[in-house]
Amino acid sequence: MQYNYHIMPFQFGRFEDKYLMVNESGEYHFIDYIELNNFIKGDFTTNSPDINSLKSKQFMVTGDLSNAVNMIATRYRTRKHFISSFTTLHMMVLTVRCNQDCKYCQVSAESDTAMQYDMSPEVAKKSVEMAFNSPSNSIKIELQGGEPSLNWNALTGAIEHAKLINKSKKKKLEFVICTNLTNISTDKLLYLKENGVYISTSLDGPKYLHDKNRILRSGVGTYDIFLDKLKEARSICGYDAVSALMTTTIDNIENMNEVVDEYIRLGFNGIFLRSLNPYGLAAENSTDLGYSIKRFTEKFEETLDYIIELNLNGVDFSEYFTTLLLSRILTPFSTGFVDLQSPSGAGIAGVIYDYNGDVYPADEARMLARMGDTKFKMGNVFVDSYDEIFGGSVLREIVSKSIVEIMPGCSTCMYKTYCGADPIRNYLEYGDLIGKRPGSSFCEKNMAIFDILFKKLKEKDSDTLDVFWAWITRRPLKEVRLEGI
Repeated sequence: MQYNYHIMPFQFGRFEDKYLMVNESGEYHFIDYIELNNFIKGDFTTNSPDINSLKSKQFMVTGDLSNAVNMIATRYRTRKHFISSFTTLHMMVLTVRCNQDCKYCQVSAESDTAMQYDMSPEVAKKSVEMAFNSPSNSIKIELQGGEPSLNWNALTGAIEHAKLINKSKKKKLEFVICTNLTNISTDKLLYLKENGVYISTSLDGPKYLHDKNRILRSGVGTYDIFLDKLKEARSICGYDAVSALMTTTIDNIENMNEVVDEYIRLGFNGIFLRSLNPYGLAAENSTDLGYSIKRFTEKFEETLDYIIELNLNGVDFSEYFTTLLLSRILTPFSTGFVDLQSPSGAGIAGVIYDYNGDVYPADEARMLARMGDTKFKMGNVFVDSYDEIFGGSVLREIVSKSIVEIMPGCSTCMYKTYCGADPIRNYLEYGDLIGKRPGSSFCEKNMAIFDILFKKLKEKDSDTLDVFWAWITRRPLKEVRLEGI
């Protein structure tokens, strides 16, 4: 018996022996070719094996169409909620100076004596005031460098001015410092603790890997100093107040399991498997440090399998990029990751204030300016108003050219609902904000990782799915499995 039904918008693509369907709500479904063909032609019958799933996931509607549209619209608005939070993350470059000379430094940091690259207290205060003009109820101020602890007066000035303003603004206020830790003293750690500042630091693996690229300007490796400072930072600020990021280079890409083991040994709860970005010294040294996207995604999959197995053996440890993607796939909620937003989160989700008061929509745009191209400069905190900076032509162009729902190559991609755009990287690689897809490095990497995750979702291995839900819900695996209850 044939069915009368409405087909709701969706994208699809070949996936192994089936086709993957994804709709605007973010629901997905694997289907055989014959059934997909029948569905599209309106030839579904009541005994189709896919009918109940497609109905429950709003791929098809047999009743009141308006109710289904409202339900899809509600989920769609939830996914786009980040736009209404405009702008939450405000990054401040307190200095371009750094006591380290990392071979892949994306900002091409200056020596620790080049004080002309310090943010003045006046710029720091003005940047904080600009941040509080945001309509968002939450403000996160991220203190960056170079090494931000080298400009301590600007750091303390920014924090204290923000807390003063917030007495009347009453927003949810957070602080983060991105530091290599090797310049942090006990007094500075005590100040961070007193003011509730979270610490984000860097670790590339065990000593022989970390010291390959993360070195002091004297040429000495930083691993031993880092370990001492990490221990002290945790003892003063709290264990959970310190997180770490790694950068994947040719030196550690073949040893990612060792990197994971080092993170676990040092008590971290997870890792972000982060590829090398084409900015600053990372671009200049790409021949020595780089690798193909194909190789990165292959190692990503191998390392992800290793982390999943660790979880099944009793180690609660997450891969953060996987968790972000799974949250977008398996829940209706938006995530704060700038690179996975449509329109791009650059300028909307986050913004960065350079040491001289220049404002850019993302750290990558500021890095591009360091390389000599200021196309994405939105304005200056002393010259331009909030409306001129955040309502100006730079951000408007970014928004208009980063909506994946209408971008060539993206609008028909089966992963469109979960993905985003990176107009700044497109500009760097292709000379325009839209770029070329699916051949860009951004698309190649994201599509390959989506393939990896959907392969696992298609297999429906209960152990793997339990691990994934433990990561998404931030609960121990035993709790997800209700073990011992």
